[in-house]
Amino acid sequence: MRIVVLAVGRAKAGPMKALERHYAERIQWPLAIREVEERRKLPPAELKEREGALLLAAIPRDAVAVALDAKGASLSSEAFAQRLARWRDGGAADVAFLIGGADGLSDAVRRQAALVLSLGAMTWPHLLARGMLLEQLYRAQQILAGHPYHRG
Repeated sequence: MRIVVLAVGRAKAGPMKALERHYAERIQWPLAIREVEERRKLPPAELKEREGALLLAAIPRDAVAVALDAKGASLSSEAFAQRLARWRDGGAADVAFLIGGADGLSDAVRRQAALVLSLGAMTWPHLLARGMLLEQLYRAQQILAGHPYHRG
């Protein structure tokens, strides 16, 4: 199973990019991080729709789509790991995680997702969400391998 992170915006060098790289290098599943960006200055609602269209167009064919959204389901790390295992064991070739821009995800993205997932009730910067997602993917990998990393 390949993990694809589709994210709005370009991550520049700095602490958030370092966090992203730190966990990306530890993940054993094949991993691709793809950034999409709308360069035109558009009104916020139109920009969110355009970013959503770019994300949807970037999803690999037949991938399981997971939208990261504050209004989504809140899963424990163990439940998240088990969900990944079910997709893996069910033959999913790709699981694509979609991270919106500063204004979040369009309704079209949420509707297309097999799972709308929240990283918590608090609002997080979209660039920080990448590192948080990658940490949880690494943690899921460790949980599924029986490693004690996930125990606090």
